[in-house]
Amino acid sequence: MIQHNINGSLVFNRSWAEYKVGFNDSRGNYWLGNDLLSQLTLTGRYKLRIDLQSRSNSTWYYAEYSTFIVQPESDNYTLNVSGYSGNAGGDALSIQNGMKFTTYDRDNDVWSGNCGIGGGFWYSNCCGGCVNYNYAYFKWWYLPGGWWLQSTRMWLQCK
Repeated sequence: MIQHNINGSLVFNRSWAEYKVGFNDSRGNYWLGNDLLSQLTLTGRYKLRIDLQSRSNSTWYYAEYSTFIVQPESDNYTLNVSGYSGNAGGDALSIQNGMKFTTYDRDNDVWSGNCGIGGGFWYSNCCGGCVNYNYAYFKWWYLPGGWWLQSTRMWLQCK
């Protein structure tokens, strides 16, 4: 498991250093750590699955990506993602393809502000796929049950 966000928790508003090594809390919120994520995905042996629970109807939806690679810290954990399939209403993560990881203390997005305030992730122009963002902006694709999310999980799966 790469990530588990329960109820859009503020626990994901963490520093670059914390995202680098990973973190968790007693409620089950979790981030694997960007260093390990990079090491695992650079092998090319994994695809990405994201499970998304709609807040309006509690239904789970999913998105899978056949290509998911995170570059090392020397490249600011740049994301390479493509090959969407799933029932999540469409592809929102591919707009983050080629983006560097952003946190509140390391702004690598293309927006004039800092998308990483509220939760670290790969952002182009903020909130395309905000699985680590705080509750107020915890949304993803146009899910059949609405934009707003209850919980999310990101997984690596063998190809």
